Amino acid sequence: MRTPVTLLLELGIILAALSVLGAAARRFTLSPVPLYLLAGLAIGEGGVAPVPAAGEFVEIGAGIGVVLLLLTLGLQFSLTEFTSSLRRHVPSAVIDLVLNAVPGAVAAWLLGLDGIGILALAGATYISSSGIVARLLADLRRLGNRETPAVLSVLVMEDFAMAAYLPLLAVLASGGPWWQAVLGVLIAVGAVLAAFTASYRWGHHLGRLLAHPDAEQLMLRVLGLTLIVAALAELIHASAAVGAFLVGLTLTGETADRARAVLSPLRDLFAAVFFLAVGLSVDPDDLVPLLPAALALAVVTAATKLVTGHYAAARDKVGRRGRLRAGTALVARGEFSLIIISLVGTLHGDLVPLVTAYVFILAVAGPVLTRLAGPVPTRGAPTAAGGAAQRGDRRPS
Repeated sequence: MRTPVTLLLELGIILAALSVLGAAARRFTLSPVPLYLLAGLAIGEGGVAPVPAAGEFVEIGAGIGVVLLLLTLGLQFSLTEFTSSLRRHVPSAVIDLVLNAVPGAVAAWLLGLDGIGILALAGATYISSSGIVARLLADLRRLGNRETPAVLSVLVMEDFAMAAYLPLLAVLASGGPWWQAVLGVLIAVGAVLAAFTASYRWGHHLGRLLAHPDAEQLMLRVLGLTLIVAALAELIHASAAVGAFLVGLTLTGETADRARAVLSPLRDLFAAVFFLAVGLSVDPDDLVPLLPAALALAVVTAATKLVTGHYAAARDKVGRRGRLRAGTALVARGEFSLIIISLVGTLHGDLVPLVTAYVFILAVAGPVLTRLAGPVPTRGAPTAAGGAAQRGDRRPS
């Protein structure tokens, strides 16, 4: 089968450019995420150097990137410890919902949108970007920090909430009856709870089934299972990220350590593609008219996420600096906000450029704030994906 020359050339140029940007970011001990996002903006529709041939590959690779980011994040923690953290952070989830959905709902009401538009913008401001947060925690070597379980608990409960929210919004936006929306919510929530229960009770058998001395076999088995679970999660309108995270949580011990080692290079490749895709989805011409409104909404909801993270980390008795790190880690919005708006974009044309500008502002500002909230990572230290030493043994305040 002959591969188009244009596709190969564009992908080669993209990867080379991302390499230069990543090296520049790490030279100054920064996360490369903002630079990847800006690169996507530059080569997307309306940018200075469009890449039409590579667009489909980047879109597909972005989905795989989110799955791999959450899979390797789950590999860092045990299911038992994380379940305990989830129970402890139910109040954090309530605070998160109220503080971050209400500003979006109020903004939509002020813009004169109907009930569906209000529901959509509330969801877009509520949900943080699991993909961006996962990459930031790894880049800044904070997976072992005391505040990290609180951050992850909030993220996962947001994704659980999406299992109920997305079917409801999709049916209402399409004009379907209320009973169909309720049925979709019940099916999605039931499936997520069943998957979590099965993982908790019988997940310890999974490691033995997937374990293999050959690295290639281990990678194929873990990645194959993860993609299947992620696809099933998407099928019921739950989050593919939640499915991948559950698979990672289920694997423990040597199997988890080896899986993380063999999957890390693949994760880094597709994660870069994911951040590039977020930038590619933005047309600069659409951003300018709504930048003031988007910036105001971004400032308000960045502050509410700071409060959310502070409260969640405080429940784990984390110190003041750790609470600040937790808050800034949750600021970034991304893939879910764009998915939400895509469901109602044809009905509410102004929402698309508004939320796109809003997402891009926070997708860039979030990583910068997160970096500023903590110490400079030590050069030459092991990466967050680099071994069992990162599975919770480092606990600064």
